[in-house]
Amino acid sequence: MSAHEFAVVVLAAGKGTRLKSALAKVLHRAGGRPLVEHVVRAANALKNRRVLVMVGHQAEAVSRSVGMVEPLDAKCVAQVPQNGTGHAMLVARRAIPSRVKFAVVVPGDAPLIRTETLQALMRAHIHGDAAATILSAVLENPTGYGRIVRRPDGRVRAIVEEKALVDDQRAINEVNSSIYCFSLAKLWPCLTKVQPLNVHREIYLTDAIALLDQQGERVLAEVAPDAREILGCNTRAELAEVDRIFRERKRAELMDSGVTIYLPETVTIDSDVQIGTDTIIEPNVQLLGKTRIGANCVLRSGSVIRDSQIEDGCEVRQNCLVTATRLGKGVVIGPMAHLRDGAVLKSGARVGNFVEVKKSTLHEGVKAMHLTYLGDASVGRGTNVGAGTITCNYDGVHKNPTKIGKNVFVGSGTELVAPVRVGDGAYLAAGSTITDNVPKDALGIARGRQSTKPGWAAARRREMRAAMAPKKKARARRKTKHKR
Repeated sequence: MSAHEFAVVVLAAGKGTRLKSALAKVLHRAGGRPLVEHVVRAANALKNRRVLVMVGHQAEAVSRSVGMVEPLDAKCVAQVPQNGTGHAMLVARRAIPSRVKFAVVVPGDAPLIRTETLQALMRAHIHGDAAATILSAVLENPTGYGRIVRRPDGRVRAIVEEKALVDDQRAINEVNSSIYCFSLAKLWPCLTKVQPLNVHREIYLTDAIALLDQQGERVLAEVAPDAREILGCNTRAELAEVDRIFRERKRAELMDSGVTIYLPETVTIDSDVQIGTDTIIEPNVQLLGKTRIGANCVLRSGSVIRDSQIEDGCEVRQNCLVTATRLGKGVVIGPMAHLRDGAVLKSGARVGNFVEVKKSTLHEGVKAMHLTYLGDASVGRGTNVGAGTITCNYDGVHKNPTKIGKNVFVGSGTELVAPVRVGDGAYLAAGSTITDNVPKDALGIARGRQSTKPGWAAARRREMRAAMAPKKKARARRKTKHKR
């Protein structure tokens, strides 16, 4: 088969009206990716192939999504107007070189299809010397699918849609997946003869297959090894089921590779996530986007991590939110920490409960354990950041930087009004509002002098009681009058 060049045509031009969505069907997501991206990835993994993606509804957005697939090796072709699957192939014909003899056609909303299954379909087509080969599946409940009606020799006689089934065909549970392989020299003449004699006035590939059979050409069907691979996403329920299957596959793959996942059915992991061996994932964790987790990490319950890199030996404690962040070896964060937008914590750093780090670098051994906001900051090695510290980085127009040196002690309740620098080894007194640079090894203190007034509180309480006395007497008179 490797000697033959194939075109793979991905049908991604439709709207998907049954989803009841303003978003094109193939842009809905399952397993952490748009549906069409899954299909293009499966096609890209084939050898000796040319991938064409037929776009129409929201063509620009679909093309952008296809362009994000790596390695990029797919061409988008506009199908305007969208007049059916057969029409899509006629449009694709102009982009398929004449030397290409075979084409695989895959709906853009069939994201579970595997490269290996497409390869098996192509082999069956070539070895069977067929004009068309249908990928079929055997379902316990085939309701809603067109049935594959075979001849006694096993060849396909017809694809019969459910509404057209006669009594003896209703028991058939082999169904059409709408994934096909064609010999193009046989397909093109048939497509030109197909008439749009249906309620939608569209040209369908199934009509071309029926015509091929009528002309005595060989039409075969190859049964998919896993019936779930043919599932489409025509409804929200089907979309949810496909997403569930992706998650199930991903968790199984990771556990087989040495990752521990407790209550795996509660854990959400996107397709692109990578996790090292002996990492432990507790229930209700979400690992999203292109997250990379090292070996021997512990991710505790309720944490959500997106597009982040976490090196070996880290611990993410309960209910942390981590986005676009890098954690070095042995970092511990949480519980209930929020790291985002380019936060970098280097080896051995620690961030505790209700600490937010945004677009900041915490160098080796830094500790910020309680109730702190560090934004647009650099914190030097070995510095301790006390509870309630705030870097005041926004002046209403610009974000300004705070630079804290090595081995600095930042007292609790300190506000650093950026832009400001604190030198190595300095101390900042608790409760200070630091507006000027603090030199190396200096003490920075900026707070009002305490004034204590003996007896003030007792006198204040007497005044309040005296002020309340007339009001109490008036309420008592009203109650007495009401009782009478």
